[in-house]
Amino acid sequence: MGVKVFDFRLKNALQTEKIWYNNLTNIVKDGRLCMQELLDSFVFYMAGARESSQNTVVSYKRDILKYIEYLRENGIFKISQTDRMTVVTYLLQMKKSGKAPATVSRSLAAIRAFYSYVIASGEKIKDPTANIIAPPADKKQPGFLTAQETERLLSEPNITETKGIRDKAMLELLYATGIKVSEIIELTMDDINLKQGFLRCRTATHERVVPVGKAAVSAVKQYLDKARPRLVFDDGIKYLFLNRSGTKMSRQGFWKILKGYGKSAGIKKAITPYAIRHSFAMHLLQNGADLEAIRQLLGHNEISSTQVYSKIMDARLKEVYEKAHPRA
Repeated sequence: MGVKVFDFRLKNALQTEKIWYNNLTNIVKDGRLCMQELLDSFVFYMAGARESSQNTVVSYKRDILKYIEYLRENGIFKISQTDRMTVVTYLLQMKKSGKAPATVSRSLAAIRAFYSYVIASGEKIKDPTANIIAPPADKKQPGFLTAQETERLLSEPNITETKGIRDKAMLELLYATGIKVSEIIELTMDDINLKQGFLRCRTATHERVVPVGKAAVSAVKQYLDKARPRLVFDDGIKYLFLNRSGTKMSRQGFWKILKGYGKSAGIKKAITPYAIRHSFAMHLLQNGADLEAIRQLLGHNEISSTQVYSKIMDARLKEVYEKAHPRA
């Protein structure tokens, strides 16, 4: 059975990388597509032709593996044996097991992309995910720190030590720019310009320039002068922030560092990189920045993603008014 080229980008990839063709043709066995090998090929396609982020690839693979495990537990070993009811039943089981709507929605997106790949690769089935609507996500307000809590957090690292100097630079930069943890750990030495006061965030499809404030510039400069040289074991490594092994800082490592400082600062709220990002946005809004400027700084594609901060502000103002006004 031949494998169809289903995407212009994939076609170009097939022309330039023979491994693509070998990988796709080898997944065909006994006239059907082997689910596990097809998943491996799909993951390869996501990372290559689609240039999806590492986080997306990892989460999609994990979600589809769980779906395949569910199919096998129910005696389904061929992708052609699945239908709409199969997918709906799986999603309902996720919901009954207590999975959050956002988790169910993400799983549906992964499964839908997987089936799209299956069909385009030559399997003669109808898309069982067609017209399945994702459950509405819980509308939780993003958590953020007050200005006082932020100051306490940023003051926690011990800047007389190499680790503290590095951590101070990371925290100051995170709060000064509002970038994501996945973006800060991917920064290279070429991405930050201390003299001009800006950094460049790049993904597979987007690039944006974000200004860096004086406090963060000073902290990063101290890190580059006094701490990073002590962490470098390989002069060829270009990542800005390094761990004690001299390699790129991991997401898990950064989260652990941040959580530790939140605890030592006595902050009772959940301290996550997203809490710092939300704090960045809220503090800008509270001090007069407009939503469009904040949208661009955060890298949001749609203004609706940024408007949540304005709604929080409106709710807080209403609460203050009702508590303080004598005739409220």
